Amino acid sequence: MANEQRKTLIVGSGCFGLSTARALLKRGWTDVTVIDRATTLPAPDGASNDLNRVVRTSYSDPFYSKMASDAIQEWKNRDEWHDAYHESGVVVLGSPDSDYKHQAYLHDLEMGLRVESLDNQAAFRQVFPPKATIASFENITGYLNRDGGWANAGQGVKLLMNQVTALGGKIHAGKAAVELIQQGESLKTTGVRCGDGTVFEADLVVLATGSWTGSAFPDLLTGKIYQATGQCIAMIQLTPEEADAYRDCPVVLDVTSGFYMFPPTDQNLVKIAVHAPGYTRSVGEKNISTPRTITSDPETGLLIPKANVKELRDGLRKVHPTLAEKPFVATRMCWYNDSFDSDWVIGYHPKSEKSLMFATAGSGHAYKSYRAFFSFKFITYSDEQVIGRLVADAIEGKLSTEVAVKFAVDRTPNDSDDFRLKMVPEELDLNQLCTPEDLL
Repeated sequence: MANEQRKTLIVGSGCFGLSTARALLKRGWTDVTVIDRATTLPAPDGASNDLNRVVRTSYSDPFYSKMASDAIQEWKNRDEWHDAYHESGVVVLGSPDSDYKHQAYLHDLEMGLRVESLDNQAAFRQVFPPKATIASFENITGYLNRDGGWANAGQGVKLLMNQVTALGGKIHAGKAAVELIQQGESLKTTGVRCGDGTVFEADLVVLATGSWTGSAFPDLLTGKIYQATGQCIAMIQLTPEEADAYRDCPVVLDVTSGFYMFPPTDQNLVKIAVHAPGYTRSVGEKNISTPRTITSDPETGLLIPKANVKELRDGLRKVHPTLAEKPFVATRMCWYNDSFDSDWVIGYHPKSEKSLMFATAGSGHAYKSYRAFFSFKFITYSDEQVIGRLVADAIEGKLSTEVAVKFAVDRTPNDSDDFRLKMVPEELDLNQLCTPEDLL
């Protein structure tokens, strides 16, 4: 059977799943279906659906720097992505001896991007709006990359869904995959059974299930190469006058502390977060880390630990001390599927006879961009998405040996250059979640 005629089922409608569907359809595949557990799409608790994601090239790994640079050019295509991308610039901060920051700066220079070194308070003052209060940036250096910014994550996913359906793809909400249909004791996969009893038959099943991969399919690769981790986010509501003062700020990312923040949205919300080892939530006999979100726990699924509330406020104080005195109006525990070396997992299960493909472990840089917190920028590449192109190439056997090994399902994880992945995540303690008083 020709590839284009294979009945293909993609489980998950985040950036991995939708970009894969789009890439296959653009290559002439004629029978592509996407299913998702969420009853409304984009999934309200999906990592790909949020206010914003950082779009940057500033990586210590040149592989991702180059991919990001190519993707940014496509983000500027307003015919396809409308006004989802905002080129605010990205300020990369770090201690003076930060090797990550230094390598990222060199890669941006080598690509000919518009970068400016920032090594004193006067230099920092020049890249922020005059009415925005900034800190002294003592013992911190950095640089501004004007070829980057942020993207409206939810808007981007909706646009991508529309593109998939316009190309003839089918998308079904409210279909939670609970079982892979396989032949006898073999891992040759012929479809998926959903929680409501629906069965989707397929010649090829693509698991693009993000942080739910381990808990939904516990007998596959969990604990060997990836796990779900919860990351902490908070929001601040500005008045229109305050927002105008900070509107033209760049995205700020501190690669030493992990703190990052965005300029105000059109609703005058400022989102802040910390790039950290995160939290696991071990469930069941196999202690598989399982997301805890607004969908599974409507009352408390958005709450973050008290300690992280303080950490977020401390990080904000080192950039915009005036904003650090304002209350947090919302929090979110955002879940990612982290690989143990921060590289994606893209490839066939070695025992599935090329019927089961993995497209997961975004490690926070598949729709945002800083290894574990920002990755949206990778959605596009030339006329296909970066992720979609990679998965489609893997399906069709077109990946170079180097890239196939880098993303292989059965690889031995390399030593990551991401500091947070060198640390062990904490187990989430539900007794330590924040209260409304903690946010004041």
